[in-house]
Amino acid sequence: MNNLFVIATWSILAYGVIVLLGGLMGYVKAKSQVSLFSGLGSGIALLVAWFICRQMPLVGLGLATFLGLVLFTVFVIRFFKTRAFMPSGLMMVFSLAATLVFLLGLLSTGGLLTRTGV
Repeated sequence: MNNLFVIATWSILAYGVIVLLGGLMGYVKAKSQVSLFSGLGSGIALLVAWFICRQMPLVGLGLATFLGLVLFTVFVIRFFKTRAFMPSGLMMVFSLAATLVFLLGLLSTGGLLTRTGV
C-alpha cells in the first residue's frame, strides 16, 4: 500500500484513542455522562474501523471518514453553542484534520489519487 494509506490507517487509531480519552476526561472533569458515552461509543467505533481497515481498506477508511465527518459536525454545533475553544473547538479542529486525512487515504486506496494518473 502507499504512504497515504499507511498514514491514514494509523491516524484512525490515534484519533480513536484521542476521542476515547476525551470522553473519559469529560466525565472525570465535568461528570458529563453524555461525554462519557459519546466518547466511548465514538472511540470504539473508530477502533473497529481501524481493525476493519487492516482487512478491507476501503470499508475501514470509508467508515472512519464517515465517523470523522459526523464528529466534526457534532463539535461544530457544540462550538457554536458554547463559544468555548476547549474542548469543542479543539476537537472540531482535530476532527476536521482527521477526516481530511481519512478521505485522502480513502481516495489513494481507491486508486483515485495516483502519481501516474495525475
